[in-house]
This record gives sequence, C-alpha cells and structure tokens, in this order.
Amino acid sequence: MNALSDASPRSRTPSEAARDGTDPAARFIGPGAWRQGLGYGLLGLPLAFVALPLYVVLPNHYARSFAAPLAALGAVLLAARLFDAVLDPWIGRWVDRLFARSHRAVLGAGALAAAVLALGLWGLMFPPEAVHAAGSAVLLSWAGGLMALTYTAYSIASVAHQAWGARLGGTEPQRSRVVAWREGLALIGVLIAAVLPGTLGLGATVGAFAVLLALGWWAWSRSVVPRAGDPVHREVIDGRSPLRQPAFVRLLLVFVVNGTASAVPATLVLFFVQDRLQAPAALEPAFLGLYFLFAALSLPLWLRLVGRIGLARSWLAGMALSIAAFVWTTTLGTGDSTAFLIICALSGIALGTDLALPGALLTGLLGDLGERGRREGAYLGWWNFAAKLNLALAAGLALPLLALFGYAPGARDGAALQSLSVAYGLLPCALKLLAAAGLYLLVIRRPVAPPLTASTPLKALP
Repeated sequence: MNALSDASPRSRTPSEAARDGTDPAARFIGPGAWRQGLGYGLLGLPLAFVALPLYVVLPNHYARSFAAPLAALGAVLLAARLFDAVLDPWIGRWVDRLFARSHRAVLGAGALAAAVLALGLWGLMFPPEAVHAAGSAVLLSWAGGLMALTYTAYSIASVAHQAWGARLGGTEPQRSRVVAWREGLALIGVLIAAVLPGTLGLGATVGAFAVLLALGWWAWSRSVVPRAGDPVHREVIDGRSPLRQPAFVRLLLVFVVNGTASAVPATLVLFFVQDRLQAPAALEPAFLGLYFLFAALSLPLWLRLVGRIGLARSWLAGMALSIAAFVWTTTLGTGDSTAFLIICALSGIALGTDLALPGALLTGLLGDLGERGRREGAYLGWWNFAAKLNLALAAGLALPLLALFGYAPGARDGAALQSLSVAYGLLPCALKLLAAAGLYLLVIRRPVAPPLTASTPLKALP
C-alpha cells in the first residue's frame, strides 16, 4: 500500500487534543497534579542516582581498590560507553514496537531492565573474589562485559520512561511540567548519590539504589497511561531514520552544542577548583550541591515563564543567564571561593532550563510532525545518543586544548592557569552563545511541517 489506510483516524495537533481534554498531560496541572507528577517522575530519581556510581565512582573504585591499570581501565570504559551510545537508536525503535503492542509490554521491559540494572551495579561494585584474584585482565574483562550489559539495561529503562512521558502530549506548559517532574526528581537522585558513598559506603549505596528503583517502577506502573497511538502500519513504526527529518535535526544540533557547552565545565570543574581557586577540599561538595540545588529550586520559576513566552524563548533566556553568570569565572583566582559559590547558584538556575525545556520541545515537535503515538522511541534513541555524545565531545575538546597550552593537574604557573580559566570559562560561553544563535535561527524562526494525515503517502514519512 502507498498510503495510510483511510480507516486510520487523523493525527490531531496538540491544541486539538488539549481542547477536548484527551491528552493525559492535562492531569499534570490543577488539583492532584502532584500525584501524577510523582507517579511518572519518581523513576527519574534512581535512574539519575545510578549514573554517579556508574560514571564517576566506578573508575576510581577499580583503580584504588583493585589496582586496575589506568590506561587499560580507560580503554574498557571508553569501549563500553561507545557501545552504549551506539545502541540507543536501536533501543528506541524497539521501544516503539513495545508501545505498539501495549503499555504493559513497555512496563514489563522496564521491570526486566531494572532488575538487570540493579544486579549489574552490584556485580560491578563487588566482583567475585575469584575474578579480581585472577589478575587485571580477568577483572577488566568482567567489568567490560558487565558494563555493556548494565549500560544497555539503563538505556532501555531510560528510553522507555522518556518515551512514556513524550506520549502524554499536552500544551507547552503541560509538557514542560511532565519533564520537570522527571528532571526535578532526577536532581534529588544526583544529590543523594553524591552523599551516600562517602557516608554509608558502597554496599548501602547499591542497596538504596535497588529499593529506589523498585519504588520508581512501582509508581510508574500506576501512573497516568498515554493515549493509545493511532492504528498504523509496521512501516510507520519502523520508518526511516529521524535524522531524515530536518526539523528534528535542527533541534538536535542545538541540543548537542548546548549540551557540550554544559559538559565542558563538568569535565574541568575539579581542576578549576583545586588549581585555579585552590579551594579547600571540604568546599568541593558545596559547589556541586549548590549548583544542583538551585537547578531544582528554579524549575517552578521557569515553568511560569514558559506559560508567558513559550518553551523555546524560555530556553533562550536560560542560555543568556548561563553566559552572563559563567563568563565571570574567567576573572577568578586563588581564594575566590565565595564568588564561585554565587556563580554556581546562578548557573544552577540556568541549568533548570536545560533540564526541563529541551525534552518538552521535542515532545511538541513530535506532535507537530504527526509522530506522537508512533515513533517517540526512535527519536528519543537519537536524543539520548546525542546526550552521551556531549560528554565525549567535552572531554575530547577541552582536555587536549589544555594539554596543548601547557596545563597539567597541579600546575601553579600563571600561563597554565590562565589556559585553564579560558577552557573552563570562555569556551563554554562561546559554545552556549553558538547554541543560543542556533536556537533562535534554526528553531524559533523556522516553521515546522504540518502533521501527517490519513492521506499522507508513506514515501513522505521521514
């Protein structure tokens, strides 16, 4: 067949769905909205919680506890993360097929992924005695294989959860609240994960994660269910790559540049604090804690702004605030810890837009393109791939530049420290400015194609 069946109902625009009240996201505003928000968003807490042990604690744990060679450990970590990133688009398409069956199939896959994720984290943090006694090669083989499995489970749970939220639809304020609940609870997960390993130990951290993950899945299974998608052919679900859709590529480019701008200081922050500011070690958690705390506190304020000026312009305002606050870091020197705390707070406020608004913009774009209820997973697979690419781009851009200009950890030479200030402060601002220009020129000023209808030929699908 060359066209969608005439029996298939027409894909409605978000405004049409909002008028007749059928979009489930409408339940995220008004009396009892907190129950819906907590039900859907709670799983975001353990999924963000586990990222810290997997990406930050694990390398240090293997190097210090098991004397794993750093070069070999780095190669294993890189290979596992590349495997994880490349797999995301495939996971997204598979999630779409699960949604085409039923929402229960999605929850079942999420439950299995959660179980594998919890067991995988335990196995990584506490490898069997026989494994680490057999030598570094066996230990790193164990770690590499288990990381690939654990990262895959993490990606399945994350893409399925995000696609569920995207399928709830809604107006711009409604969509932003759906994402804000997920990302706000994710920030709480990051804060908990930052405290537990150093206070209660890794065993308690993994145990707490397993409990939170079970609670998150339980709440998700009882949360508001997306509307069933339109009955469509298998070709629509599998479809062509979302990268063939120009409007999505434009938004994705802005997302990548903006994400890289945020990932560069995340990669360099400890170098900046220890060498440029020479701040006491006790202040390091305060810098990070204040940053994430103000990001969480800012979410209600940004949601109000969305209701006034829309998602894209609110995100643009957040970028402008980030640039204005962060360029100040280039003037800091030894002992300027108080000023840096203020910058962390202001940057955290700006971070609120990066967390809540891009995902809501993507949800709206899918509705505008007639893809809602059809291929959210395919788009979110590429979206998550881009998010993971940001971290690789940041490290690949910032660290070689620092080495090129003579900086090494522990440096006290004026020229080397100035290079660190430029890489930490000016480079992110330049990238953020580029992202802001892209958002204005490629997204705000560019129209989006109308949604698909029952008469749209399959060859016109992206």
